[in-house]
Amino acid sequence: MSGTVQGVGFRPFVYRLAHQTGVTGRVRNDAAGVTIEAFGPRAALDAFQARLVSDRPPASSIAALRAEPIPAEPAARFEIVESGGAAERRVAIPPDLATCPECLRELSDPADRRHRYPFTNCTACGPRFTIALGVPYDRPATTMAGFRMCPACAREYGDPLDRRFHAQPNACPACGPKVSLRDAAGAPLPSADPIRDCAAALRSGGIAAVKGLGGYHLACDASAPAAVRTLRERKRREEKPLAVMVADLDAARALAELSPEEAALLAAPERPIVLCRRRPDAALAPELAPGSPIVGLMLAYAPLHHLLLADAGVPLVMTSANLSDEPIAFEDEEALARLGGIADLYLVHDRPIASRCDDSVARVVAGRPMVMRRSRGFVPRPVRTARRFARPVLAAGAQLKNACCLARGEEATLGPHVGDLDGLETYEAFEAAVARLEAFLAFRPELLACDLHPLYLSTRWARERAGALSLPLVEVQHHHAHAAACMAEHGLEGPVLALCWDGTGLGADGASWGGELLLAEAARFERLATFRPVALAGGDRAIRDPWRIALAALLDAFGDDAPLDRLPLFAGVPARELEVVRRMLAAGLNAPPAHGAGRAFDAAGALALCRPSARFEGQVALALDAAAHGHEAPPYPFDLDASGPVEALDLRPLWRALAADVLAARPAGELSARFHAALAAAGAEQVRRAARRTGRLPVVLTGGCFQNARLAEAIRARLDGEFAVYQHGEVPPGDGGIALGQAVVADAVARA
Repeated sequence: MSGTVQGVGFRPFVYRLAHQTGVTGRVRNDAAGVTIEAFGPRAALDAFQARLVSDRPPASSIAALRAEPIPAEPAARFEIVESGGAAERRVAIPPDLATCPECLRELSDPADRRHRYPFTNCTACGPRFTIALGVPYDRPATTMAGFRMCPACAREYGDPLDRRFHAQPNACPACGPKVSLRDAAGAPLPSADPIRDCAAALRSGGIAAVKGLGGYHLACDASAPAAVRTLRERKRREEKPLAVMVADLDAARALAELSPEEAALLAAPERPIVLCRRRPDAALAPELAPGSPIVGLMLAYAPLHHLLLADAGVPLVMTSANLSDEPIAFEDEEALARLGGIADLYLVHDRPIASRCDDSVARVVAGRPMVMRRSRGFVPRPVRTARRFARPVLAAGAQLKNACCLARGEEATLGPHVGDLDGLETYEAFEAAVARLEAFLAFRPELLACDLHPLYLSTRWARERAGALSLPLVEVQHHHAHAAACMAEHGLEGPVLALCWDGTGLGADGASWGGELLLAEAARFERLATFRPVALAGGDRAIRDPWRIALAALLDAFGDDAPLDRLPLFAGVPARELEVVRRMLAAGLNAPPAHGAGRAFDAAGALALCRPSARFEGQVALALDAAAHGHEAPPYPFDLDASGPVEALDLRPLWRALAADVLAARPAGELSARFHAALAAAGAEQVRRAARRTGRLPVVLTGGCFQNARLAEAIRARLDGEFAVYQHGEVPPGDGGIALGQAVVADAVARA
């Protein structure tokens, strides 16, 4: 039996089920998952097998269950058998799991010995990956090693019929970790109930650094505008949305308009942050996500969170404890040093965190969950692949939203979200994440993979390591890796038609790609179509100032007749700066051409919403997507230019029509709807035209642009029925999932 069946209480579940159905035998973990040898009457065995699936623990999943007859044995009882060390190393450490209903009941029961104990857990819930120090995953190799179980906890731990049987973090108030308060300078604060006192401070407008499972959060009252503004100022996070934590689904429904799929995603054992549409009357500060109707919600996933929310009585901001662009703080002294001047007090505990692990982020796209940032709750659960890797591959990932990947056998393990490798702290976090996964999995790479871009720090790291270890290195084109990641997630061998739309990635010709249609297999690809390029005046500066991209698009569409002086976007741009950028574009000076679909979103959002600048990556595109809500409109015109070796999507007709609509003061939502419809129509038409040459192949939608639900759903609606269309689910479509594709491509290239 394979799937998520280790570290989630599966063996104790099998043990109890065997006793209930009258089956004897044994269960053990092995390299593939779990092996059960069961003996008994046919009716008992049939009931046992059926209930393995129907009654399985909530945090488990069964990818494959194979049953075959074995010789009968006179087994007197059913046993849990210890696994060999080698088997445990393959899937050694499970992800962290949200608090289960049974532990929540104990938490709120005054008669229970774990009443209000913030570290309550069992085999179905609690920390796993973030407390693991080594393998195999048992208590001496976790940060719980320093807490000796009291007799009552030891009895639970040793009883196969108890739900805390071999729950490695098992503890209670008599023997386990404890919480405490510190002031802004880090000095201890006397408190009879630190959680209640912290909640009172939050209700009074304070900001607290709260130690969680994979790091510290910065918390404040999410309904208090002044507190949220203060947090933004101290954290230097001007406009990027802040996540909100609530106690349960009822509290989430009071704040957001939840579909059944969104509710299920919020309540999943992984407890990701889920992007939802905020209710107009929600008791939330507008400063949480300025100008956006979207709110990132998550349910409490640790007992400490449940207690803090209950005592505070308000929804709480729970954002990563860091300054902008730094990794999340997870060590106590590091938190005190880095969060000085931000937090008014610290709610801490004495259970060390072994692995930094930020919250995961997800949303529902086309009715299906899509992970956008894969970290706590998912890591280090492997992705199973249809094709075995010929040798162990270590993929370094991309520069932005970095996560590594270790692939071996039929499993690929993505590391936790690290972030953008732009600073020393993040780069060191990347190196630590790689080293920790290698140690946990006893992983020795025989092949390295990285991005094609020579300036990515992940690429430089891979080149240096390949040289130091004398290992082969495969440098993978960015969009080929995106395509391969989606193919691997769905078990597609290829060839496929891959719409790879994102902001930017180095192309095989040295240009900036990002709006690509590829004919892709694991070992190779062919570029079939792209976007007509638009110049980026100032390079990356244009991404922060999307008016520059809009200017380039308009000059390309209109020439000297561009109505710049009549468009509101340019009224706020200093005349001298506008003239300088026009000269840069005319001369081609520091204005590289870019084919990125993301850049088209930037230009359209800047024009339609009059947004000359962006405070964070994708801000203008997100605002453009939000503006289209409730609007339906025909697509803007576009051309497909097949005169060159690679077909180009020519958006010049679109820019002319969009400019006319802006001048006519048409509603921004209508402009956004027309733009989205145009790109969906263009992408679908590119696929159809390519299929006339390649035949009707599977279609994959990949790259960061397909985190946009409206775009993905519109393209699917145009292609479903004609093509089998695949989108990402458990693996992020953006750069956070690209390391999986790098590993798949490197393996295939090395075989060829």
